[in-house]
Amino acid sequence: MKKTLNNFKVGETGIITSIKGEGRIRRRMLDMGLTTGTEVYLRKVAPLGDPIEVTLRGYELSLRKSEAETIELEMKEGD
Repeated sequence: MKKTLNNFKVGETGIITSIKGEGRIRRRMLDMGLTTGTEVYLRKVAPLGDPIEVTLRGYELSLRKSEAETIELEMKEGD
């Protein structure tokens, strides 16, 4: 099942299938390691829902909700 990162629940894991968006924001996401095939674990969500914290490639990364909306993932089996 595919969904965007902003729709994940804490504790869910997915594999990035695509990064939407254009220009600087998309380039910034790719530079931070958010690339197709990368496993992403949703670690925390701030009390008001923005930002979110994910774990990928062995480090933690905070993303704005608007950025998370551009990341499409496939749910990892077992979640």
